[in-house]
Amino acid sequence: QVQLVESGGGLVQPGGSLRLSCQASGTIFRLDDMVWYRQAPGKQRELVATITNRGNTNYADSAKGRFTISRDSAKNTVYLQMNSLKPEDTAVYQCKARVLTTDGIGNSYWGQGTQVTVSS
Repeated sequence: QVQLVESGGGLVQPGGSLRLSCQASGTIFRLDDMVWYRQAPGKQRELVATITNRGNTNYADSAKGRFTISRDSAKNTVYLQMNSLKPEDTAVYQCKARVLTTDGIGNSYWGQGTQVTVSS
């Protein structure tokens, strides 16, 4: 079994910053791509940023220049540093990880999500 737990969400004023964390635990042999998604009320889920196990990153246009994804492989953790936050960044943020488990099975796992609210 693999679990992903996000943290770091909250209420922040426009222009502020937050850092989200997502830690994976369980029967992990290797963590491959790790991804942050978000879903705002009434909207479809949106990919925000991706990082490979080699550290290559990709961002949605809405995140470029403001958000930074990073990972600490020793801690099985992915981070999302969000700066210059806007009200339209308000959403539930979820991480997803592609995992190769110790029994040789590859699968994707999701965290439960963390709420980010940008409001004055």
